[in-house]
Amino acid sequence: MDAPHSSTLPFFHSSPPRSALLTEDEMALFVDYYQLTMGQADFDAQNDAIITANYYVREIPQGQYLIVSGLEQVIHYILNLRFTDTALDWLAQRGDLHADYLASLKDFRFDGSVFAVPEGTPVFPNEPIINVTGRSRDVQLFETYLLCVMNFQTLIATKASRLVEAARGRPVFDFGARRAHGRDAGILAARASFIGGASGTSLVLAGHYFDIPYVGTMAHKFISERPTELEAFRDYATAFPNRTTLLIDTYNTLEGAKNACIVAKEMEARGAQLRAVRLDSGDLLKLSKEVRCIFDAEGLDYVQIIASHDLDEFQIDTLLKNGAPLDSFGVGTRLATGANFNSLTGEGGTSALGGVYKLVESDGRPVGKRSLDEPAKATLPGKKQVYRITDAHGNYTKDVVTLWDKPVSEGQPLLIPIIQNGELVYGFPSLHDIQALTTAELKRLPDSHKSLTEAEPYPVELHPALKNL
Repeated sequence: MDAPHSSTLPFFHSSPPRSALLTEDEMALFVDYYQLTMGQADFDAQNDAIITANYYVREIPQGQYLIVSGLEQVIHYILNLRFTDTALDWLAQRGDLHADYLASLKDFRFDGSVFAVPEGTPVFPNEPIINVTGRSRDVQLFETYLLCVMNFQTLIATKASRLVEAARGRPVFDFGARRAHGRDAGILAARASFIGGASGTSLVLAGHYFDIPYVGTMAHKFISERPTELEAFRDYATAFPNRTTLLIDTYNTLEGAKNACIVAKEMEARGAQLRAVRLDSGDLLKLSKEVRCIFDAEGLDYVQIIASHDLDEFQIDTLLKNGAPLDSFGVGTRLATGANFNSLTGEGGTSALGGVYKLVESDGRPVGKRSLDEPAKATLPGKKQVYRITDAHGNYTKDVVTLWDKPVSEGQPLLIPIIQNGELVYGFPSLHDIQALTTAELKRLPDSHKSLTEAEPYPVELHPALKNL
């Protein structure tokens, strides 16, 4: 159909399409408006109090632990936050904020300190994960960005760790970019998934930007646009003789497996090997067993079977418990969105992590929130540290949350210096090193706290000095 004549279209001012991607010049406006209005009021009142704000999570939506993720992006934001002339001019045109306050933002530089739990570390409810100390109206500017990044990446890293635990040593890959809640979410989900233990991602940009191994097979499109499935398999095997994975469920999975066997034998004659086949629909337990039998009968026991198709940790666990001969898993929607529900029972809630960023100290004075109308929203006052207690074998036994100046001699402090007096003092490890830390740390967490269902809460104690507040 021809497009309608331009005279039939409504008139409006045209402009070129915009990407809507956040640039570093625009980062300062990634705030909720009240952070600026409070800043204006603080400026007018000459409030220069030095405060500490805690980032922590009151309740874990699924399971009994979290994997810290997102700190690097938060620190980048804090160190690079600048109010450009363009941003300040735009705010001035709105007319709500005073010229003298906006002028004070022109030379904004954070000169405070940040202590944080390193990425890849398991943490538990109501433990401080990040302490930000600085001038009150500076510290509050970080709230929205910090919560957005930390809540999302920590949710995804934790989900990935649960998937990896369920996979019992088999690789898990992030296939979730197309289902992620936005473009930033797609690449940050790939990053957090890798921290949580995923072996790679389908998103090429994540490979470029974060050095995450990227993987892929083929789409049904590649097969359906050719005269036969067998021809499609042959074309792909010719193009990728050393890393061929064939998608075998476009028409009939078992017939697809037989066609894959034909191609595998042809590849053997050329001195190559078919790496794997992928199942992306149907009864994965039944089909994987039948496909395995087809390949084994042809002497192709080296060909692996990859499963995708609405997977999560519960599905993977059930498949393996029932003997599914699966070698790896591609997980998309329920990983990239951090699905907080049990796909077998339908139990669960919102796919979000409710981390908060709360004032706990002002000019050295402990500050808390009582919330008499909703006691669960009360906050623990005081700048705090977490000490992790281990047994003789290095395994976790409990954590103790204490005031900053009340150390626990038998424990190891978790929050370490990241920024001091506005200067970065921490060298961020590579993503591969962070993943290795996650793996090592989770081995030290007893299995009873990692079960997919009915996991036991990990003991977190309050130091007597903190209780007295």
